[in-house]
Amino acid sequence: MPSAITRQSPPWDVRRLPRAEGKCFLVTGGNAGIGYFVAEQLAGTGATVVLGSRDAAKARAAMASIGARVPGARVRHLPLDLADPASVEAAPGALGAQRVERLDAVVLNAGIALDDPPRRESADGHELMFATNHLGHFALTHHLAPLLLAAPGGRIVTTGSFAAKSERLDFADLQNSRDYRPKRAYARSKLAQMLFAVELGRRLRAAGRRTLSVLVHPGGALDALTPARPPLHARSTGERLAHLPLGLVVQGKDAAARPAVRAVLDPGVRGGPVMWSPRVFGLRGEPRPEPLWEHLADPAAAAWLWEASCELTGCEPEFTAG
Repeated sequence: MPSAITRQSPPWDVRRLPRAEGKCFLVTGGNAGIGYFVAEQLAGTGATVVLGSRDAAKARAAMASIGARVPGARVRHLPLDLADPASVEAAPGALGAQRVERLDAVVLNAGIALDDPPRRESADGHELMFATNHLGHFALTHHLAPLLLAAPGGRIVTTGSFAAKSERLDFADLQNSRDYRPKRAYARSKLAQMLFAVELGRRLRAAGRRTLSVLVHPGGALDALTPARPPLHARSTGERLAHLPLGLVVQGKDAAARPAVRAVLDPGVRGGPVMWSPRVFGLRGEPRPEPLWEHLADPAAAAWLWEASCELTGCEPEFTAG
């Protein structure tokens, strides 16, 4: 397996994160779930953390929760609807208005999972999960390129999912217009997002850029094992006790955030055809680099998806300097 971390790097301690004062990180979907804990943990390093969220009220609640747990936390909100191309295109300007002159990392974490038919579409006619989870992040990376290039060694961290492990893209029906099944459509959207991260990394390496694309997946994350963060997330003692045995197999969303946090902060992380995942069967435990799943290492599929995404969004993430 190609080295994804420098040998000189000190041992990684998830409970003693390196300081990051002066740095700025954007977390899409940072107002809830795993994204919230990514933001909370990054805020604890002294960095400025921007929560990308389409819901201002939820973003304010998340900022208040982080502020209550991290004294002096520097947390901001970026209005961002990944299913709306106009909102995505406006993101750099909105960050500039907040005097954000560079991004040291963006964590492409936000996503939606629909449980029931009928099939839904975004405003510009794309299947909603594919539009939000993949196309929106693809276009966002394009628009944020100048801010990422302004940072020495900026990082694009993409959060994958185990749901994608057993799925394959249907190249003849990329947006699930036939035989629509929500769970399958979600898994395919996450697979597309992961293939994008792999292809972006290949292109950055081929161009000799210092900007990194790092793929992570959180493992198994369960609400009942997640620390309470009212009003964002609450759990009863009964729920926690009932699900404690599952802690041998999976983990809470706070622990599931750790692969992304390491991908952002660890100076030893390098780009490469690997993904960062929990060490115990990819389900729980401290993050470490693992080989890509076989279908993620398919260069033809990744290149085809890249071209299709360019056509569908009218964007192409290019890093022409840095």
